[in-house]
Amino acid sequence: MIVVKIGGTTGVNFDAVTTDVAVLIKAGQRIVVVHGGSGETNAISEQLGHPPQFVTSPSGFTSRYTDRTTLEIFAMVTSGKINTLIVERLQKLGVNAVGLSGVDGRLMEAKRKDAIRIIDPSTGKQRMLRDDYTGKIEVVNSALLAMLLDAGYTPVVAPLAISPEGDALNVDADRAAAMVAGAVKAEKLVILSNVPGLLRQFPDESTLITHIDKEKVEQSLEFAEGRMKKKVLGASEALQLGVAQVIFADGRVEQAVARALDGHGTVIS
Repeated sequence: MIVVKIGGTTGVNFDAVTTDVAVLIKAGQRIVVVHGGSGETNAISEQLGHPPQFVTSPSGFTSRYTDRTTLEIFAMVTSGKINTLIVERLQKLGVNAVGLSGVDGRLMEAKRKDAIRIIDPSTGKQRMLRDDYTGKIEVVNSALLAMLLDAGYTPVVAPLAISPEGDALNVDADRAAAMVAGAVKAEKLVILSNVPGLLRQFPDESTLITHIDKEKVEQSLEFAEGRMKKKVLGASEALQLGVAQVIFADGRVEQAVARALDGHGTVIS
């Protein structure tokens, strides 16, 4: 069992990645696909006159501030457009994919953060931000995924979750992939983005870190820039949940998943 997380940033080659996923599935590999959608959401938000806002936590992690309008745009883009188009591509390649978000069947249940602590960019001081529709995943409905996989379907999961009270929530796609990987007892989690892996000196791709011992993954946060911080955090969580290997790999190239499984990228094990 493999979980493949397809990054939502500009540059990831969705056609090549889905082709590679289809080849592996036809060869007998069981795969769950999780995807992001940050880049497309940013573009659509701008077009709709509701520009994206990002906040930074005291620990240095950057995330999207998700008010109700942003949540609805995020759902439209990720669960609507991106999820549907990935499923369409896989169907054309002969894979019976089924698209769903964490809201469907309570696939991913998360606790809503009623208030989040952020660093105010204008003052540099901490303050509380309320009315945020984000959450941290606490439960994955592994039985639903197992039922789909056993019936011959390939799940394609959008990064939305549901709260115990029934609110849809924006969740980090990398951490969602980690939780899904742990829930389905995946041997490997492949995280694809628009860089070849974790870089010691971003953006110099010649400084690729090829291997990280799983006991030292938290220490690698010092090299992580921007979105890569969440990927490292997701990798740490996946390893804690029993995933044997996490690979950060280049989603811009042909045979991205196969190359990752062959050790190209940053392998954490």
